[in-house]
Amino acid sequence: MTDAPLGDHSFVVIGETNLARRVCASLREGTHTVQHLTQPHDDDLRTAMTPAPDAVAVLLHDDVAALRYALAVAHMAAHVPITVTIFDRTVADELRRLLPQCHVTSPADLAAPALAGPCVEDAFVALRHNDGRTQAVEVVEGRPAATRPWHPERTGWRSRFGRLAGQLRPHDAGTRIILMGLLGMLAALVGDLAWLLAHGHRPAQALFDAARVVAGVGPAAAPSDSVAYPVLASVAMLGTIVFSAMFTAGIIERMLGPGLVGLIGPRTLPRSGHVIVVGMGQVGLRLCGELRRLGVAVVGVERDPSAPGVRLARTLGIPVLTGHGGDRATLEKLHLHQARALAAVGSDDLDNIAVAIAAQGVSPGTRVVLRAGEHEAIAETRSLLPLGTIRDVTSLSAAYVLARLLGTEATGVIAHQHRMYVELPTDTFAPWPLAARQGCAHVDVALTG
Repeated sequence: MTDAPLGDHSFVVIGETNLARRVCASLREGTHTVQHLTQPHDDDLRTAMTPAPDAVAVLLHDDVAALRYALAVAHMAAHVPITVTIFDRTVADELRRLLPQCHVTSPADLAAPALAGPCVEDAFVALRHNDGRTQAVEVVEGRPAATRPWHPERTGWRSRFGRLAGQLRPHDAGTRIILMGLLGMLAALVGDLAWLLAHGHRPAQALFDAARVVAGVGPAAAPSDSVAYPVLASVAMLGTIVFSAMFTAGIIERMLGPGLVGLIGPRTLPRSGHVIVVGMGQVGLRLCGELRRLGVAVVGVERDPSAPGVRLARTLGIPVLTGHGGDRATLEKLHLHQARALAAVGSDDLDNIAVAIAAQGVSPGTRVVLRAGEHEAIAETRSLLPLGTIRDVTSLSAAYVLARLLGTEATGVIAHQHRMYVELPTDTFAPWPLAARQGCAHVDVALTG
């Protein structure tokens, strides 16, 4: 723990994340007094809170730890404003209820509108859905302009058609087995029924006899003067044995599997007008939710089927395909060439770059939105611009947290041309400079880089 040079205000920053480093460095550059604690014990925290600082920032990845520190700070100094990052919305709502002086946010929530905008249209800096209204932010004369209404109907027909075309669309071996078995049994039923109706059988009796054939118990009575029908019924019964076995095997596989993509319903894979989100962590999950609220079809990609974000996505009805987003076969299976955009938003910058390069190789015309900035070398270069629209989640979050710490009633944050803009209650945007995180000497670079 080291104090910064004396300045106008004093702050306590808790956390060893890149976000905490960026906030600490920017406050130090503003000549404020900063005490940066990484994992403080109660005694260390009590010392830092004496005398009481002007504000405290709790910037951690662990929601439980963030909750504990926020409660401890409130106990030590009840009237000090606290800004804390918590992903779980239930925990965040409860913390707001317990501590009115606490402002709760999440880097994923802050970044979702800034990522959703370019996913929908190139001209959008941000796009969000609030209080039943959808608002877009565009650039006018080189700067973000005030928000304006945006109507999903302008592009919603593509998403609706994509969802409709995706119903009963086989996406893996198990699904193909189910569909082949089901279609085989239906073909046997329809063929037998058509034969019987063509030969003068009453519809109800014809359906009954055809169902007996598909069930494998044979026709009720084969005509004595017919040779073709017994042969047809025999072939249908033998084929049905195979088709029913395939159907049963596919059903069992789906019941025992994770069931991340549905056969019918909202979790089917869309065919066109959709956004592919690679990386179902906190940012990816929030982006999927924001796009769904905007009326845009979305599908997630995650390598680890047991990841927490995947389980939450299933609860929310978001289809998730297990695989590597940089694999050509995976991208083709997701119909990248018919997608509205691909967003590579995993926690590893290098993985996101690999996905972006693969996406441009498979479908050069598809819009790519890239999360980058965590990696030290990548954060300092502009050579990545040809890969697509880049959003630095850490910088977005740092600008917002700084504004709140310094008393600005920020309502959001966006990025344009490597600059951060804080949204004010008047629906205007103010540029917000940030210092490089190397200006924080309290956290070892090896821990967070």
